[in-house]
Amino acid sequence: MSELIADLVRSQPVAHSLHQGLYNSPEVFARDMDCIFGRYWVLAGHQSSAPNPGDWFLHEMADESVIIVRGKDMQLRAFANVCRHRGSRICRDSSGHGSRLICPYHGWVYELDGRLAAARLMPADFDVSSHGLKPTHIEVVEGLVFISIADKPLSMNRVRASITAAVGPYGWSSARVAHRETYPFTANWKLAVENYLECYHCAPAHPEYSRLHSAEKPIERVAKLNEAMEARTRALGIKVGPIDYHVDSEIDEQPFVGRRYSLYDGACTGSEDGRPVAPLMGAFTDYDGGVTSLLFAPSSFFIAYADHGVLYRFIPHTPMTSSLEVIWLVNGNAREGVDYDLEKLVWMWRVTSKADKRIVEDNQLGVNSRFYEPGPYAPMEARVAAWTEWYLKEIA
Repeated sequence: MSELIADLVRSQPVAHSLHQGLYNSPEVFARDMDCIFGRYWVLAGHQSSAPNPGDWFLHEMADESVIIVRGKDMQLRAFANVCRHRGSRICRDSSGHGSRLICPYHGWVYELDGRLAAARLMPADFDVSSHGLKPTHIEVVEGLVFISIADKPLSMNRVRASITAAVGPYGWSSARVAHRETYPFTANWKLAVENYLECYHCAPAHPEYSRLHSAEKPIERVAKLNEAMEARTRALGIKVGPIDYHVDSEIDEQPFVGRRYSLYDGACTGSEDGRPVAPLMGAFTDYDGGVTSLLFAPSSFFIAYADHGVLYRFIPHTPMTSSLEVIWLVNGNAREGVDYDLEKLVWMWRVTSKADKRIVEDNQLGVNSRFYEPGPYAPMEARVAAWTEWYLKEIA
């Protein structure tokens, strides 16, 4: 660790926003990519994005690009998007289909399982078998696709059980992607994640969300609402959880944090008016008025309603740029225009994401100022305080 980063970590005030250099420094960003994104599993998407043999999609962050491809044996595999000839990117679009993967630079051809099938005009003694695509680690849990670019990935045992308990009842393993949108942020990825970790800003910044979601108030003020929600969930014969509150740098496990909270009375789901927007999912036979919200550290979030799901992926690019990909999930049998109206389905998290883009970019502008200094977290920002404490331990 460099002296700059050591000084920033050592002088960081407890339960305050981070020093300016921890948001803006290229040196810190390189450390983030090594110690955070180079070590932890990240959400790449949903398995329904590659349903058939030959289907593939990309996961890209900073300088890394990973191909997630469905093989002829129906298995999903992940490979570095780097040709073994001279390093060219093989896949350039965000998704596609092909019986093989062909590098557009010199025409090297790879099978769907990563083996090099042909390398044109190479000498007779060229060893094809030693030049396959480099694999990265991949896990599929309840339909969610996770990848790790670490040499030795962290254990997924605890988090696998927690995800299954938390979203299994929502039927995400048989869901499909209904829509996805990407929002570029002129801001460091940590500011985007910190914003999403707290709802202290929800009342002033997200009136649409706050009309329906009790998370906009301190948890002690909505305890009765949450108790009533849990009773409705149990009455439907559904058990969600237990959600493992696990963010601990000392344990060689993937971090995972979650909570359940109630919608306000009369609201069924996260829509413009709180009314249903899609067919019920999984084990749900009626609406319990609840939301399951999960953080998959370092930078992915899952939101589960009875009739749809939302995946949030915050992706780092440079010290001062990042992006948010929002993915909406619906019942695997639901048909757009018949079972759901796409505009109604995406309305809540589209308007919320557009507001978050503005909030985070304004935050970055303020952090860039010579007048910025770390400010104290409010009680409703306790999850941000816990996350930043975890982050500081990781980069140290």
